[in-house]
Amino acid sequence: MPVEFISAVHTDSGASGPAAASRIGFDRDHLRRYARALDDGGFDHTLVAYHSASPDAFQVAQFVATHTERIRPILAHRPGVVFPTHASRALATLDRISDGRLSVHIISGGSDEEQRREGDYLNKAERYERSDEYIQILRKVWQSDGPVSHEGRHFRFEGYYSDVKPVNGLIPISVGGSSPDAYRVGGQQGDIFGLWGEPLKETGEQIAAVNAVADAAGRPHPRIWVSFRPIIAPTDELAWKKAHRTLGVLKDQARNTELLRHYRTTGRPANVGSQRLLDIAERGEVHDRCLWTAPAVATNAAGASTALVGSPETVAQALLDYVDIGCDLLSIRGYDPLNDAVDYARHVLPLVRQELAHRAATGQAA
Repeated sequence: MPVEFISAVHTDSGASGPAAASRIGFDRDHLRRYARALDDGGFDHTLVAYHSASPDAFQVAQFVATHTERIRPILAHRPGVVFPTHASRALATLDRISDGRLSVHIISGGSDEEQRREGDYLNKAERYERSDEYIQILRKVWQSDGPVSHEGRHFRFEGYYSDVKPVNGLIPISVGGSSPDAYRVGGQQGDIFGLWGEPLKETGEQIAAVNAVADAAGRPHPRIWVSFRPIIAPTDELAWKKAHRTLGVLKDQARNTELLRHYRTTGRPANVGSQRLLDIAERGEVHDRCLWTAPAVATNAAGASTALVGSPETVAQALLDYVDIGCDLLSIRGYDPLNDAVDYARHVLPLVRQELAHRAATGQAA
């Protein structure tokens, strides 16, 4: 599989900090401009994030698909919100609208507090169990030539059939997380497995854990998706100055309780991924080539929050370090989302792709 780049669309031009993945505002013109910038800039995929307070992800993904030509939306989706029969039909319809460009990222939910905002009172282990069952139902419906019935722990229905099927028969399914439950579901069910940006050693250990589950299940290894928030400038020195200015903004936003009132959860994060980022930050602020953990501390590790800091050349080499350990989906989105996406497209994506093309042409190993 080729190495591909992922971004994340933003529906509000004001989004720039820990609430950047999903704000209560919806600016149609900004979203159109953002999606087209990713399309024109050469990104391969874009995440359409999900939060209980954010604009509806299905409709945002449809908007992105209808206003672009090539970029592939990755729709974040919570199994506890939509019954799987309806989801199978809605996802297949959206895949048809996008001409087969859709992927779906299953979010089991790492925070009880956030899940309960939408009436989901299952515990974390039960949520992952439900996700496993949910994915199986989606694929069963998409592949069936006739009515489907199902009786499981979380879902039961009889004689369901959908006239609409995905363009390519199935829609790629992504699973993410850093817990044994996540590894189990991802290894057994995922076409893609998503990780937040940890140091190379820890990332390699997580990849091995997921692959071991896939091996035991007799499945191909999922493609590995790793996420960072790069901060770039013409030189490493200028990039670090920019990084510390960005950190000041993040700290100011973290103190703004009005800005984050719908997105904040209390205390130490409940999800293992955030806990791991904070634990890594305690061991050091900079890891490997240029992985910076201070933004994770400033945002209480609210989502993908570690940065790669440096010149485009430094950041490109850091991304290639992750390619070398088995990551082939590189998610890069900035704290100044649209402007950063344009800069990445101009200065980072070409460097990574040139090096990979050189390796392919010369038969050079990593």
